[in-house]
Amino acid sequence: MASSQFTNIVRSFSSSPAVNQLIKAPVQVFGVEGRYASALYSAATKMKQLDVVEKDLLNMKNSMKTDARLKEYMADPVIKRTAKADAVRSVAAKLNLSVPSTNLLALLAENGRLGKLDGVVAAFSTIMAGHRGDLRCEVTTAKALDEATKTQLQSTLKAFAKKGENIILELKVDPSIIGGMVVSIGDKYVDMSVSSKVKKYTALIQQAV
Repeated sequence: MASSQFTNIVRSFSSSPAVNQLIKAPVQVFGVEGRYASALYSAATKMKQLDVVEKDLLNMKNSMKTDARLKEYMADPVIKRTAKADAVRSVAAKLNLSVPSTNLLALLAENGRLGKLDGVVAAFSTIMAGHRGDLRCEVTTAKALDEATKTQLQSTLKAFAKKGENIILELKVDPSIIGGMVVSIGDKYVDMSVSSKVKKYTALIQQAV
């Protein structure tokens, strides 16, 4: 079932006659967002528009964030999905987006999943990093790291990289994790935050009561 859905997504993105010849993404990404991103990678690769599509997605993401009226329109549950699909096609035309990018946005609208656009963009960026031989690593901490800690972290993370891969380190600050860190590297995810431990202990206590 999932395989046929994946093929249908690719068919929607691509104008190539060889729609069933899926091109595997260099990095595995998960969830609904991952399936859309992987299918888009396959279609864009066959159409030789990978770099174009990558820029398209960022442009559309920014438009959705900066245009309050557009964002409100797309989030309105009363408006029909077909109308939203027409709207995103219109926006895509104004932004001069490529065929696979336009088809992606229209398909997300038709399936009621425009809210997952940010996730699809993030998943596609991860795939493109793998395509370029880069290994993206996102580290979230409660407080900003000092330079010495950054250097040590960069050195430690190199152990996860394959030969020829470059570590692309992205640092984020989220006070809500309290302490520790959350690390996402490639398709791996490790939550070493204090907040996750608190939640775990809270659940154990509740079970014991």
